[in-house]
Amino acid sequence: MFVKSTTRHVRIYTAEIQNNELVESDNMLTLDVDPDNEFNWEEDALQKVYRKFDELVESASGEELSDYNLRRIGSDLEHFIRSLLQKGEISYNLKSRVLNYSMGLPKVESPDTEGAYNL
Repeated sequence: MFVKSTTRHVRIYTAEIQNNELVESDNMLTLDVDPDNEFNWEEDALQKVYRKFDELVESASGEELSDYNLRRIGSDLEHFIRSLLQKGEISYNLKSRVLNYSMGLPKVESPDTEGAYNL
């Protein structure tokens, strides 16, 4: 059964990619991170998302592969991506076709606000 979870920055499919097509799979999940290129990604930050995904999938091992469980994993990844943005490990792509700042407004330091945005 083909199941998917779509959030703003994460898409998860019960499928694998073959010849640039999604092919339904009962034992494979495919993750698409930031499909609209809303963020600037360094390879290290992207690998952190993949490791978090693996961790979440492993913790759900043995559970039914349902819409709910995939949405829960997708939601947890959204929170993780937000934490990367807040830590400054990723940033908004200001050249993206979508500039809605869905994870919060960008925080730009100036001499007047230096240090005011520390969490």
